[in-house]
Amino acid sequence: MFERLRAGLAKTRAALAGGLRSLFARPLDPSVLQDLEALLLGADFGPAVAARLLSAIEADRKAGLVPPADAGAALARLRAHVGEGLGRGDPAVRLAPAPPTVVLVCGVNGVGKTTSIAKLAWHLREERGLSVLLAACDTFRAAAVEQLEVWARRLRVEIVRQPTGADAGAVAYDAAEAALARKTDVLVVDTAGRLHTREPLMAELGKIRRVLSRKIPGSPHETLLVLDATVGQNGLAQARVFREAVEVTGIFLAKLDGTAKGGIVLAIQDALGIPVKFVGTGETPEDIAPFDRERYLDGLFGGG
Repeated sequence: MFERLRAGLAKTRAALAGGLRSLFARPLDPSVLQDLEALLLGADFGPAVAARLLSAIEADRKAGLVPPADAGAALARLRAHVGEGLGRGDPAVRLAPAPPTVVLVCGVNGVGKTTSIAKLAWHLREERGLSVLLAACDTFRAAAVEQLEVWARRLRVEIVRQPTGADAGAVAYDAAEAALARKTDVLVVDTAGRLHTREPLMAELGKIRRVLSRKIPGSPHETLLVLDATVGQNGLAQARVFREAVEVTGIFLAKLDGTAKGGIVLAIQDALGIPVKFVGTGETPEDIAPFDRERYLDGLFGGG
């Protein structure tokens, strides 16, 4: 399943790896560093990360770690510096000491949240062997409940729902009760695709969290924020606001296969300190990959 991560970075690799090899075949002078910065920004590493990587490569050159025009050595050093920024955290969903584990999923409209929830449910059931219950707490957007119900039927997982317009906190309460009664391993809770500028909707997200924690102490055990990889740096503003409203524990990076901006993974880690735990790598439920540091580096720079 980790190979899906490398495959999802194909567009980034095509845009980045070839350019880096050509660039590093030249001596590391100021013009090369300027072109390197452009490549890194094009892959959406972001200005802060790009500047740090440039400084590291320049320091390597001065220390003799990158011989003149040695493309292989320069590429290896850049890969090492990117890897250092990623850390080595466990991307897996943190399971509660006793079931159910509660995973709260949030994100703005249009990022692919409903599809990402379907992918997560498929992964938990098919690749982790866990029973899954979905909670349709996105009662704000028309047809959101129905869309999640369609996925539940396709995936053969249970769902707790009420009609559009129902109180989301009440749905969360019913779902928590059902998960306890049925001894479900993982309860995955959808929430409204709230605009991060809408304070009442952010308050509703907080209410759902409080309802869940009262019914299942210690929950939610994971709060995943779905971001659209194709919007790159613009997603960081969304993430900052959500982080202020709730304790986001991980990122589900959707649509990674549709962009050449795979550097956003490091930009997120650098700017927010929140690990990317899953990536979406296609359109079907199977197109999900837990984040893996080495597969990610292979996906960016080639190899593996």
